[in-house]
Amino acid sequence: MTLLSATTAPVDAVRTADTPAPTRLRRIVTAVLRDRLALVGVVLVGALLVLAVFGPWLAPFPDQGRGVADVAHRNLAPGTGGHLLGTDPLGRDVLSRIIIGARPALLTPLLTVALAVAVGVPLGLLAGYRGGRLDEAVMRIADMFLAFPPLLLAMVIAAMLGPSLMHAGIALAIAWWPWYTRLARGLAAGLRDRPFVDGARALGLSDTTILARHLLPNAAAPIVVQASIDIGTVILASGSLAFLGLAAQAPTPDWGLMVSDGRSYVLSQWWLSALPGAAIFLAVLAFNLLGDALRDILDPRAVTR
Repeated sequence: MTLLSATTAPVDAVRTADTPAPTRLRRIVTAVLRDRLALVGVVLVGALLVLAVFGPWLAPFPDQGRGVADVAHRNLAPGTGGHLLGTDPLGRDVLSRIIIGARPALLTPLLTVALAVAVGVPLGLLAGYRGGRLDEAVMRIADMFLAFPPLLLAMVIAAMLGPSLMHAGIALAIAWWPWYTRLARGLAAGLRDRPFVDGARALGLSDTTILARHLLPNAAAPIVVQASIDIGTVILASGSLAFLGLAAQAPTPDWGLMVSDGRSYVLSQWWLSALPGAAIFLAVLAFNLLGDALRDILDPRAVTR
């Protein structure tokens, strides 16, 4: 029995050593495939990205999608005259405008969240790490912005800057950055006294190096999850600004603007508002599902089998 155990133990050790550990990408793919809602979110986000990149080539009537009128075919019902989702009062194909409108619908939220993260996260990490007067100053400024509802603040700023898609993105970024400052500040405050941070200080590393190499990687997971969810929220907020006339202007194929233009015909031509509204709903749902999936995948307490 002793000889058998001594003989088989090294073989098992060699087999274990030769078996490659699953890579991070493989674990993420496995987790997504196991969660049906996560898979739906990934598929929807992928479809939206494809429409945003290749929309002008996928739209059946690209010129009408960009705003060219065709009054001879105005107010056609869905499925009539080769228009799968019908036409609007100017004869423009609704499907083409929804497809081409995916680019501004995604580009503005992506840039908005990226700008909010770029401003809010470094300030929050620095405030949480240094503490003291710097922490008080940064957080009091952030609290001034947080005192207003984000959409209301964005509406005021967009109205001051003037109606345009770029101004709407800037207004939303100004309204959103304090949330990332607060999140990053809380994460940094919980990490600054950990042993690995004390060790980095003992080695004489600068504060910038500690923030970039030690605090940011350990705080990245909650920030990524929050950012993915916020993209969906900003899509809804951007559509709301366009509905109020504070974002994209005609003839730009913006989903919120299409909902606004079709509200006068909601009883007779329901598809003018309902279909762009459905596109906004699916986009928000997609990023919410993606954010929930990332939260489960990036949770260090989750056990992957």
